[in-house]
Amino acid sequence: MALSITDLKKGTIFQLEGVPYRVVEYSQKVMGRGGSIVNVRIKSLIDGSVLAKTFKGNEQIDYADVSNQNVQYLYNDGNTYYFMNEDTYEQFEVPADILGDQGGYMKEGDKAQAQLFDDRVISIDLPKNVPLKVTYTEDVVKGDTTSSVLKNAELETGITVKVPAFIKQGDLISVDTATGAYRERVKD
Repeated sequence: MALSITDLKKGTIFQLEGVPYRVVEYSQKVMGRGGSIVNVRIKSLIDGSVLAKTFKGNEQIDYADVSNQNVQYLYNDGNTYYFMNEDTYEQFEVPADILGDQGGYMKEGDKAQAQLFDDRVISIDLPKNVPLKVTYTEDVVKGDTTSSVLKNAELETGITVKVPAFIKQGDLISVDTATGAYRERVKD
C-alpha cells in the first residue's frame, strides 16, 4: 500500500529504504500551479535517529506494516531480555541494545507493548510511569527534609534515580520511563 506525501501527518508510520519511520513534525508548502512540498522530521523506529526529509509533489511513500503485541517481561541474562506474548504465550528474545536504558525500569511480570516490523521486534514500549521499590538510599540529616534537596536512591531493578530527601529505603515510588525522573511516592 502506498501513501501520498499529504498522508504524512504527525504520528504516521511509513517505510523508507526498508526502514520504518514515524513522523514527528509535518509542514506542507503549496507551490504555484497546484504543486506542493512536504517537510517532515522523522524518527527511525529501528535506531531512534531523527532526520529532516522533504518530499515533492506526487512522490509515493511505502506504508510500513508495524504491529503491536501485548507482552509480559520474564527475565534477562545481561545481554538479552526475554518476553512472552500474552495472547499466544510464545516466548521471544530482545537484544539489550534495542531496549537501551528502558531495561532498568522493568521487573519480572511487568506488562509492555512490543512493536514488530517484518515479524521482528523493533522496540518495547513501557507504560509512561512504573512503580519501583527503593532498595537503598542515604538517611537524611535531621531537619534537612525540604523537597528541593535531592539524593540518589537505588531501585529494585538496579538503576539509580534522584529523589527528594524525604524518600526512605523501602518506599515505593513512581518513575517516569521516558526521562528516568522521580514522580511521586506511591501508597502501598
